[in-house]
Amino acid sequence: MSRGITRPPIPETISLPSTSLPMALTLQSTRKLNDGNEILILGFGTYELDGREAYDAVTWALEAGYRHIDSATWYENEREVGQAIRDFCESTGTPRSAIFYTTKLKLNDGYEPTLKAIQFSLDECGLEYIDLYLIHGPLGGPAARKECWRAICDAQKEGRVKSIGISTFGVRHIKEILEMGLAVPAVNQIDLHPFMIRTEIVNLCHEHGISLEAWAPLVRGLRFKHPSIVSLAKKHHKEPAQILLRYCLQKGYVAIPKSSSRARIASNTNIFDFALDEKEVADLDALDEGAPDSPGPPCSHTPSAGLVTDWDPTECP
Repeated sequence: MSRGITRPPIPETISLPSTSLPMALTLQSTRKLNDGNEILILGFGTYELDGREAYDAVTWALEAGYRHIDSATWYENEREVGQAIRDFCESTGTPRSAIFYTTKLKLNDGYEPTLKAIQFSLDECGLEYIDLYLIHGPLGGPAARKECWRAICDAQKEGRVKSIGISTFGVRHIKEILEMGLAVPAVNQIDLHPFMIRTEIVNLCHEHGISLEAWAPLVRGLRFKHPSIVSLAKKHHKEPAQILLRYCLQKGYVAIPKSSSRARIASNTNIFDFALDEKEVADLDALDEGAPDSPGPPCSHTPSAGLVTDWDPTECP
């Protein structure tokens, strides 16, 4: 959820079965992270939501039953998102502990700047602690990434953040972090959907117990009219967005859809009264638009494989 790039070639198969999550899911369903904490499987994203729009959208999401809210310093809406959460909790008697709040590091500037950035996010949201803090992208090079990760690990030890992870990290970036011998990232939040299945990254994350979050599970609406999506929507009496979200959950991923429409925010929760069968999930996997023979330049919007919806820095230096 920011700007720029590509990704590694895709092996032929994904190791995680499509039936990795049970059919009987609910809006309150969680997955256990590798640090023992629980994460709600459906979150609400706030990318490109500003000011009052961000406040209203988060309020509507909470009223619709979402309890997992995703923000970032880069989005410049941590204050409004946090205020909406605090106001909702106060008006409804909902405890802070019932809300899972994620935010992200904007710049990979080293150890001390990262600690200051975490405190800035805490001050902006006013939520006492952060449930999940992510490095927003791998920009800046190996040395900077490692120092940022060391700072985030220390912030976790201090209790300022509960779980820690990464976002838009490619295979090489993930391996660099693992080789540090510090905490294993709990999450890698990436652009992940049927049109970009990212097998190599997915398999590496599964191997190390890193949960995957899809930050554009709706493909930004770019494939709502795809014949396969339309056909499944008609078959299950659902909207295209609901098919894409259900696919995401059945792959074992955490889905982070975003909308500024109150009706669509609510509609995106109506995915727990049906399930895709194994063939349908496999057919959706086959929609991958991978093009490994046409790699794009590192840190650009041009994909090396799959449909990039915003940026793809998974091959940055």
